[in-house]
Amino acid sequence: MPKPSEGVVVEAAGREVPVSNPDKIYFPEAGIRKIEVVRYYVAVAEGALRGSGGRPNVMVRYADGIHGEFFYQKRAPASRPDWIEVAALSFPSGRKAEEIVPRDAAALAWLANLGCLELHPHPVRAEDLDHPDELRVDLDPMPGIEWPQIVAVALQAKDVLTEAGLRGWPKTSGSRGIHVNVRIEPRWSFTEVRRAALALAREVERRVPELATSKWWKEERHGVFIDYNQNAKDRTVAGAYSVRPKPDARVSAPLTWEELGTCRPEEFTLRTMPARFAELGDRHADIDAHAGRLDALLELSARQEKEGLGDAPWPPHYAKQSGEPPRVQPSKRKREEP
Repeated sequence: MPKPSEGVVVEAAGREVPVSNPDKIYFPEAGIRKIEVVRYYVAVAEGALRGSGGRPNVMVRYADGIHGEFFYQKRAPASRPDWIEVAALSFPSGRKAEEIVPRDAAALAWLANLGCLELHPHPVRAEDLDHPDELRVDLDPMPGIEWPQIVAVALQAKDVLTEAGLRGWPKTSGSRGIHVNVRIEPRWSFTEVRRAALALAREVERRVPELATSKWWKEERHGVFIDYNQNAKDRTVAGAYSVRPKPDARVSAPLTWEELGTCRPEEFTLRTMPARFAELGDRHADIDAHAGRLDALLELSARQEKEGLGDAPWPPHYAKQSGEPPRVQPSKRKREEP
């Protein structure tokens, strides 16, 4: 094993980015060092920035590798280069924080040097922090669910989006699930975008009830959970090309719909993605040219509400919302009823 070096410099976007402890092992099973993570992000920077660039990002830091302790950091480090941009966000708790807004490959390299394996972008641009320009369909499989079933649910989501005049862009989550990103015009509030995502989740569940669920409480879930709450303010998911803390260093891989059914998520890793990217480019290169409107999904939400389907539970750290059902898991609620 090579002896740890004091540091190296990586050139990216016309800047020199120092990398400390470049030989520190981040992925023991794969033998992947910190410097490889830094160079990976430089290699796929164009695609990674299309997913996470220009947006505030939560830092998820694995300073001692994937088996060490990690932490989420919203506040940008006080000690940072003057060319690192930040944006001041306010959260449901009432607190505020300045988060990193990467704009170029140098910023990605700088983040990777801090042990940030994953990019976790908010669904808003730094120029407009109150109106999301992306709706996110997060397909989270329950234990025992295999890839073909997740793909089947993703294709149902695609159909619902298409009927609503929207275009979905699928990618592996980098773990077991699938994300479908949907660019939208930045004119709706977080609450409206979440409500549109809830309507979509319920419609997919209605079409394939044996495969999909929109139920928030785990005791009620089966198959593939469509996590509508990932569209609530202050929620983030792993961005395109993010490296995930898995032993094989797999990444969140943008795909075409045709590829989705023929691939496996473990095919896309830190070591395989750069060659794919160099050969095929970014599969989501045109995503910004297809921003759609939420009118049809919000109309669907209104119809669902008339049929008795109002709001659904919010995440536990959010204030109780008007019209939200009791925030108590069903089994406990039944025990407490007289």
